[in-house]
Amino acid sequence: MTITEISKPIENHLKEFNKYFKETMKSNVALLDIIISYMTRKRGKQVRPAMVFLSAELCGGVSERSYIGASMIEFLHTATLVHDDVVDNSDKRRGLATINAEWNNKIAVLIGDFLLAKGLLAATSNTEFGFLHATSDAVKRMSEGELLQIQKSNEIDLEESTYFRIISDKTASLLSAACKIGALSATDDQEKHELMYQYGENVGLAFQIRDDIFDYTGDTTKIGKPIGNDLKEKKITLPLLYSFSQVSKSQAKKVLKMIKEDELNRDNIKYIINFVTDNGGLDYARDKANHYCDQAVSILNKFDPSPARDSLTSFAKFVVDRDL
Repeated sequence: MTITEISKPIENHLKEFNKYFKETMKSNVALLDIIISYMTRKRGKQVRPAMVFLSAELCGGVSERSYIGASMIEFLHTATLVHDDVVDNSDKRRGLATINAEWNNKIAVLIGDFLLAKGLLAATSNTEFGFLHATSDAVKRMSEGELLQIQKSNEIDLEESTYFRIISDKTASLLSAACKIGALSATDDQEKHELMYQYGENVGLAFQIRDDIFDYTGDTTKIGKPIGNDLKEKKITLPLLYSFSQVSKSQAKKVLKMIKEDELNRDNIKYIINFVTDNGGLDYARDKANHYCDQAVSILNKFDPSPARDSLTSFAKFVVDRDL
């Protein structure tokens, strides 16, 4: 199943949202409008706005508030991508030159700041302080997750609990915020708000673990980055982390030494991939991803059957079954 098929119950809302979002991005500065037009030329799969609308539909129905919430999530998500491209010195995203490559780092940082401010204004102008709290918490968590990953990047004895804290903050935080905001826009039932937050958290964890597996098994032409890219960036993810726990400290140190070297060559990457495969790292990570998928589905089963519930169930399964 594709994201387009999963989004079927709210496809009209996503079409309307495209127009709504472009309108809200307009400014009085010509350079800003040029760059925004450039950015919206090739947009992604709109996963996060879809999660807002599906969560709203599940909890009572999409409203104008859902559009405000979806725009806040999309502003935040786009801002983090722009800032990430600066930090990572990336020159391509979705086949287009990044803002920092097409213009420069200073302009890219300012564009990211502008988008964050637009998200804040969307909340305050509409007195949506519940939305504001959810997105502010997500920004805080994403920053903490990135910094914790940098801090722990060279530690061979990284604990699994720390790894999960990192991916929870870096990835799951935004999906959980999107799902919670969808629920907030549709109902005052705090139990439903919390259930959708937990659904997004579990799906986000499964999503990131699946991404981490791709670094060892993915098709470069589909995932858009070379195999071993995380290893080159010195990221210790779950498949490798588990494999370290299955061997002697000296064996683990040998692999870690390869990763710490400035340039990982092709032979070293192949060696590490085989090391992870032979020591059960990929199987363990798949089991963990499936566990979080099952957790997400069990949360949805507390809601009445509906097309939105079916789509959210399909999304949880798509996250672990996808090949890109």
